[in-house]
Amino acid sequence: MADEALIEPDRLDGTPHPRDTAKLYGQEAAEAPFLQAFNAGRLHHAWLLTGPKGVGKATLAWRIARFLLTEEQAEAGMFGDMSDAKPERLDVRADHPVLQRILAGSEPRLFKITRSMNPDTKRMRDVIVVDDVRKLGHFLSMSAAEGGRRVVILDAADEMNTQAANALLKMLEEPPKLTTFLLIAHQPQGLLPTIRSRCRELRLNTLEANDIAAALEAAGVEAGLGAEAASALSALSGGSVGAAARMLELEGLVLYGELVAIFESLPKLDRARVLRLSEAFAARGSEQKLDLLLVLLETLLFRLARAGAMGAQAQALANPNEPALFERLSPNHQAAQRWAALSDELLARARHGRAVNLDPAALILDTFLRIQRSVAEHSAR
Repeated sequence: MADEALIEPDRLDGTPHPRDTAKLYGQEAAEAPFLQAFNAGRLHHAWLLTGPKGVGKATLAWRIARFLLTEEQAEAGMFGDMSDAKPERLDVRADHPVLQRILAGSEPRLFKITRSMNPDTKRMRDVIVVDDVRKLGHFLSMSAAEGGRRVVILDAADEMNTQAANALLKMLEEPPKLTTFLLIAHQPQGLLPTIRSRCRELRLNTLEANDIAAALEAAGVEAGLGAEAASALSALSGGSVGAAARMLELEGLVLYGELVAIFESLPKLDRARVLRLSEAFAARGSEQKLDLLLVLLETLLFRLARAGAMGAQAQALANPNEPALFERLSPNHQAAQRWAALSDELLARARHGRAVNLDPAALILDTFLRIQRSVAEHSAR
């Protein structure tokens, strides 16, 4: 199982594992309710951490785990007063022995559930299966002898299949003493209502540009990111550190600038530029960059539609040439509706093309020709 240990489905590409990330940026509002419950001696047994992917849900879960395994819950006196000082942060001192065991993966009171390797195919499963959850029962029975708190991290809860979800539900219905469940969910609406109802929610929001820059630097992804680049990354990544890191790794800002330049040539369309772009993605090994290109194209189309509906200045800049482009191509609500409809059509075709392994160069060229045709038709009216 050595290969399985090297694969961590709960780590976003291009970023450190949340276990190794000590500081969380821009999510103080999500930490506060947990600390309040802890300090009041009324800690709920299950917490559901929700929000967009890549904003720090897993990092917060690991911060909570470290905190709980190194602290004792305050106990209220007869009149609700606390004899000990209340912690104001979830930070843990770096030399704490529990922290060292967590980093080494050897803390006996911490258990994580993620997607596992299929022993038959030797590939990572797409879902969390019931056997992954049943291992938790063994952990709880064994760790009870250790005493003290126990923490379970489930990443991500919305990846459980029906059998796994039902197995977890039974444990949440009769929670073991001094055990805290931390369920991470990117799409909590996909969870069983009975699971959601047994959890207290901590909602994490998208990050501002300065928090994105600080988080990327702390993760060793990018040092000294300028204010303009940070703002662009924040706008294009939807406030997600994970998406911003992936974008930096794949030169997403440069790629988005190329898309903006192509759109600036409309309605004539700079075909030479489109052909160069198409050829760049025809090479083997460019699949990830092609996927990012389609994401960025979707983003640009959405931003064009939003500009027409709300005004060219209604959103943070992702490229300095956007205001003039938006003003020309999407000046009103009618244009916004056209861009929104075109986006739905083009992206459905692009996803189908990817699914049937259509030649990337042909896919890109066809997409831009359809965009040109749409712009030309409405420009002639």
